[in-house]
Amino acid sequence: MLEELRSREKVIGVKQSRRAIRDGFARQVFLAADADPALTGPLCEQCRQVGIPISVQYTMRELGQAAGIQVGAAVVALL
Repeated sequence: MLEELRSREKVIGVKQSRRAIRDGFARQVFLAADADPALTGPLCEQCRQVGIPISVQYTMRELGQAAGIQVGAAVVALL
């Protein structure tokens, strides 16, 4: 799964992911298992409402590395 983050078009972060979900561009969302639930909870609910698959099996560090950034990422959305 993390290979998809390296090779496909994506957005990183809560605000950009929320916008991609709202606008219908997100195809799959990765939420970090160790991220603050206050950040990821609303996004999780938004994904469920529109039927976007969610993955919660990786850490912030793993998502950040897979997305090609030097810091952790709470949310990454594949477009």
